[in-house]
Amino acid sequence: MINKAFIGVCCLGLALLAGCNDKSGSGTSTGGSTPPAAGGSSSGAKLTIAVIPKGTTHQYWKSVEAGAEQAGKELGADIRWKGPLQESDRGAQIQIVQQFTSEGVSAIVLAPLDDVALVAPVRAANVKKIPVVVIDSALQGEAGKDFVSLVATDNHAAGVLGGERLAKLLNNKGKVVLLRYAEGSASTMAREAGFEEAIKKNPGIQIISDNMYGGATQGEAQTKAMQMIDNLKQADGIFTPNESTTMGMLQALKQNNLAGKVHFVGFDATPALTDAVKAKQIDALVAQNPTKMGYEGVKAAIEAIQGKPVAGSIDTGATVIDNDNLNTPDIQKLLAGG
Repeated sequence: MINKAFIGVCCLGLALLAGCNDKSGSGTSTGGSTPPAAGGSSSGAKLTIAVIPKGTTHQYWKSVEAGAEQAGKELGADIRWKGPLQESDRGAQIQIVQQFTSEGVSAIVLAPLDDVALVAPVRAANVKKIPVVVIDSALQGEAGKDFVSLVATDNHAAGVLGGERLAKLLNNKGKVVLLRYAEGSASTMAREAGFEEAIKKNPGIQIISDNMYGGATQGEAQTKAMQMIDNLKQADGIFTPNESTTMGMLQALKQNNLAGKVHFVGFDATPALTDAVKAKQIDALVAQNPTKMGYEGVKAAIEAIQGKPVAGSIDTGATVIDNDNLNTPDIQKLLAGG
């Protein structure tokens, strides 16, 4: 006869074994569905979009962040904003891309500091099936293949706008100075090329200095501008291709009592720079729409995740701002991030 106690022990053991294999518990299961691939999301999970600017100190990038956050709120995605402190720190930006790639975010929106140095990190994200949308500045490669889309100002055309406006201010004759931004920055290099193209259509205008680079900060750009002071004193016109070079040049001109005495066309439209337009220290600014850029970048990333078609290039526009149109509704809306 089988001992009843023995039967009880066996039943208890079977019950415990069944409990260990229960897939509804909090323990690790050996069965069930395959985890979602990177770049996607599990059912009901919120998308996580990493947005990586060139830097985090310029007012321009704060506007990009505002646009990205707006898109995230409207389209139901968490925005993770992180970038290098200064726009000269390529190594830091590469590490940030690598960090978000290893974490398996749903998508990356990137403003590459260097059109070559960021190619490999973007390629690594692609291997993990993480869509990458490039904003602000171009990256070497093919949209739709190496990255989803380029969401940016048509920077060459924007540079042409700046050159044409300066030529008009000079009545198509005189000496001009170009303070460049930084080697490897595709966006500003395109603006500089567009500016030079427009100026060279005017035989009466001579570029007397175009080989100096202002760098990533206002302080660096001011120092470089001070080193150009002899050329600035001879110049009839000046062009700068971004926020830091425009602010640095403005401060150098003020320091040498030249502000308002030489025609000056800058780039980007921060409150400090539009104040300089009001004060007639800057004649005109070529303004981008960074809020729209941040918004459209996140939107394109989400559409790529969802498998929707995304245009390979999305132009966010550029406008020349001066004292004649500064207070118009359209310009005020642009400056307010509309």
